[in-house]
Amino acid sequence: MKLTYRGISYNYNPVTVETSEGTTGGKYRGLDWRFRNLKKSPILQPRVNLTYRGVTYNKGGTEVAELPQVTEVTPKLSTQDKARTLMVHHTRVIKKRQQAMLSRVATEVGLPETAAKYWNRIQGKVHPTFRHNYDRFGATLS
Repeated sequence: MKLTYRGISYNYNPVTVETSEGTTGGKYRGLDWRFRNLKKSPILQPRVNLTYRGVTYNKGGTEVAELPQVTEVTPKLSTQDKARTLMVHHTRVIKKRQQAMLSRVATEVGLPETAAKYWNRIQGKVHPTFRHNYDRFGATLS
């Protein structure tokens, strides 16, 4: 195909790409449309011989070797480990909620901010009755 750009004529030969019609398609504003898949990926040939420090080479002549499929094995947790993880998470949520209540009360009473930060070091355990009073859902307010 002969084209002209700013008075300069040149021959343009576009690369032909073979496609196959896909199964996905439909109508958009009254026109049919379909996805088209490439049958073979196009490999463009270089127009010039590339040289680097006097050595000529071509890009694109290498083939990529397929890597073997590696299936990652996820460790199976026992029921006891799942229960332990759930209990630790629930304990952390309760401690965080109690710490928030303590710091809120400390600011209302007028204590300095540093007074509310000692609670975790002094009282590390959660009282057993707290688990019955606190709901497990995050939507509950303290």
